[in-house]
Amino acid sequence: MIKSLLYFLWASLFEIGGGYLIWLWLREGKPFWWGVLGGVALAFYGVIATFQSANFGRVYAAYGGVFIAIAMLWSWKIDGVTPDRYDLIGACLALVSVLIIMFAPRT
Repeated sequence: MIKSLLYFLWASLFEIGGGYLIWLWLREGKPFWWGVLGGVALAFYGVIATFQSANFGRVYAAYGGVFIAIAMLWSWKIDGVTPDRYDLIGACLALVSVLIIMFAPRT
């Protein structure tokens, strides 16, 4: 379980970081190579996700919840936008969903 959660964490950092670099390149006028680095980071995200032991659909459905929580954290720590109580409730619900999707006992 810990290994799976670490894969989700790493994947989310590469996806959000890569998307953020592309955002900065296109929206904030940063140099082209920021966009290239963003593309490379997004490719790493795709590779890291394959390390999960579950099937594709389950991994990507659960990853959505991790992405929500990490995006809120990114917004707070990188962009300086403090999440409100509804952001926090939503992120917590998303993380509970991740745990259910990935780790619920199945018959």
